[in-house]
Amino acid sequence: MVYRDQPGMQGHYVPLCVFEGIRPDHVLAQDEIFGPVFSIIKVKDFTEALQVANGTRYALTGGLFSRSPQNIARARREFRVGNLYINRGCTGAIVERHPFGGFKMSGVGSKAGGPDYLLQFTVPRVVVENTVRRGFAPVAEGDE
Repeated sequence: MVYRDQPGMQGHYVPLCVFEGIRPDHVLAQDEIFGPVFSIIKVKDFTEALQVANGTRYALTGGLFSRSPQNIARARREFRVGNLYINRGCTGAIVERHPFGGFKMSGVGSKAGGPDYLLQFTVPRVVVENTVRRGFAPVAEGDE
């Protein structure tokens, strides 16, 4: 673990923690952690990197920095996350402009801020009626 104290900071905070030598099955690689934690996992190539990245139950956000058009195209196809950021920071989604939400255990359905997000708060109901009226009793006087 590499720990760097932040000079001049006062109050209660959690400093950035960097962990190296993490294996893909380690808890730091498998659990969704919302905090200043950075885990380093060494892989042999881009194929293994995608396998490790996709090998968790969570899939909120993923990021890729690459100059390879092939790797960028492949990440678009194969990196299974709700929000994929390529060659930019992986925070800063803007509501109503950049829908935000994950896959797997990190979310389901439409993304917050997307045009169909409100539908997640509705209960669809369908009523089907046969309007051909064959076999119905004749309309009696006073019936509508």
